[in-house]
Amino acid sequence: MSDRDKRTVRVVPSGPVLIEGPVRIELPDGEVVESGRFMVAVCTCRRSRDYPLCDTSHRRCRQAGTRSDQRSA
Repeated sequence: MSDRDKRTVRVVPSGPVLIEGPVRIELPDGEVVESGRFMVAVCTCRRSRDYPLCDTSHRRCRQAGTRSDQRSA
């Protein structure tokens, strides 16, 4: 496999997995989701309304936790 054939997959802490697109995602139930974007964010928190694609729901949960931490300080 040449370097041109390799895809970069980036794991974001507390966030999605970023994959150089286009991608085809096969879910356990047999459903197939395709994206032609140059970079695809795959949800890892399962809060996304557009699962398996990320809709940044993880940000809202993390920000909400941060605000409560600031109040208790």
